[in-house]
Parts: sequence; structure tokens; C-alpha cells
Amino acid sequence: MILALETSCDDTCAAVLGGNGVLRSNVISSQGVHDLYGGVVPEVASRHHLELVNRVVEDALHRADTSLDEIDLVAVTRGPGLVGALLVGLQTAKGLAAARRLPLAAVDHLQGHVASVFLGPDALEPPFLCLIASGGHTLLAEVRDHSGFRLLGQTLDDAAGEAFDKGARMLGLPYPGGPALERLAADGDPEAFDFPTARGVEGLDFSFAGLKTSLLYRVRELGEEEVGRRRADLAASYQHAIVEALVVRVERALQSTGLPPPGPRRRRRGQRAAARAHAATRRRGWRCRRRSCCTDNAAMIASAARFVPALEYPDYLALDAYATGEVPA
Repeated sequence: MILALETSCDDTCAAVLGGNGVLRSNVISSQGVHDLYGGVVPEVASRHHLELVNRVVEDALHRADTSLDEIDLVAVTRGPGLVGALLVGLQTAKGLAAARRLPLAAVDHLQGHVASVFLGPDALEPPFLCLIASGGHTLLAEVRDHSGFRLLGQTLDDAAGEAFDKGARMLGLPYPGGPALERLAADGDPEAFDFPTARGVEGLDFSFAGLKTSLLYRVRELGEEEVGRRRADLAASYQHAIVEALVVRVERALQSTGLPPPGPRRRRRGQRAAARAHAATRRRGWRCRRRSCCTDNAAMIASAARFVPALEYPDYLALDAYATGEVPA
């Protein structure tokens, strides 16, 4: 039985995964205060994690109809993410594990997103190509086994989710911008404006900085009144450009890796902001992970913990969090 915690950004998460791989609970507490600031404030996020984490853990155990006495392994996100936020989850996990002399699995956040597809009832077995597209990360991973992945390409500047949020801000939409832009885009024409998709960027890396600049210039050219009239078209065209940039790289990666083409027996999974690509991926026979597993959650951390080495007490007491892909010694 695995108890997992995830606090890499502004969601306080805990989950319980049974020994048979069946998810018994998955609690996500969204702080809901950062819209006041137009984005996640790290210090505010950390303080709210401190207030919420114990109650979220208790809720996860209650929903799983179990207790800490029945837990065999504690898992936690070690990075990357906001260091202050990560430390709350990491220190809580250390305390829970050390008090009972349980082993602890320190999980990489990105490996957690990959491992979310190993959860039932529609689990996917390697090999497959995984697209992770979030506010902080956009990358393509080649997954050949359960223990890790090979990085094929990543963003050279902004992540896809960040591009959604910043584009939404230019259009005068509230935070969080991604969902607001998606709702507005549903009423617009995705072909009304021709925005760049960085097709000129070679290989499998992504770039969204030019797209954001293009939207900024278009908004200035149109003027306030015309932007107000055509806001839905701008949102739809901007969203279309982001999705197409993702799709182009996925298609390139499928060709370069030699993985079987997408079809009913071999479908690809996306993450987080890539959930907005449902229509595009369905046309190609791909499928995104269900939305409850696309956002940050502890279920994916529990899933990854089954395939990473666990540390025994007291070896994990000195573990530190890390903000980027640089794992400290």
C-alpha cells in the first residue's frame, strides 16, 4: 500500500494506491487564491501547502478506508517545481515515513506524469511516446519500460501552458488563463488568424515565444474595439497554433523513434495543457489521458513509486528538493 504526496506547485495532493495497482483515493486541493495575483506566488503557495497538507493526507486515507498503520511505502515529489512548495510535501513525507520506519520513494515530477498512464482501468504498457505539456514543462519522452524515459525534445523558451496563460492575459481573460481561453475559443474560428507554429525549429524541440509575440502585435494592430469584437477568433486561432505545434513534434517523434503509428491498438497519451488537444488527437487516432490525471496529482506519483528504488530509514532524511532537472547529490 502506497501513500503519495505531490506539492510541486499550487495543488496540495495525496493519494493511496493499493498493492494490486488499484487507485483507492486521489485527493487534489486547489488553493484558489492565486487569481488575485494573476499567477502562482511561490511564497503564498508554500504557506497554503503547510495549512492543507495534513488534512489532505487524512482525507486520502479516509477515502481509501485505510490508516497509516497499513501503509507500506511513502512516496513524494522531490522535483522539479517550486522549491518552497516541494519542501512542504517532502518534509511531511519524511516525517510520516520516519515515524513508522517506512521506506520512502522520492519521485521526479515528470516521471510521475509519464507513470500516470500505468494506472488502470485503461493502463498503457510501454513502448509508447508521451507528450507532457503543462504550465512549467513541455517535452516529448520515449518510454521503453516502466522505470524511466528518454528525453527526445523540450521547449526552448516557454512551456505550452505558459503560452496559454500569457496569451489569455493579452486578451484580457482572467487567471488561470488556459481554461478561460479554451472556453472563449469554442465560439471562435481557428482559421481566422494565421499564427506561427514554429515549424522552422528543427528536430523535436518546441518554441512558443514567437507565437506570443505574434499575438501581441496582432492585438496592437487591431486596436481595443476590434479585439473586443474578434476576441473569440483570436483565442481560437491562438489555441489552434499551440496545438498544431505540439502535434507536429509528436508526428516527427513517431517517425524518428520507429514506434508503431497511432491506431486503435497503440495510442499515445498527452498530459495537462495537452488535454486541450482532444479534437486534434482524436483525428489522428491518439488519445489524451483523462483530465483527472492530466493535472498535478498524487496518483501519478504513487504509480511512479512502484518502479523507482525506495530508500530505507534513515537514508532519506537528508534528501533535498530541486527546482529544475538538476538533481542534487
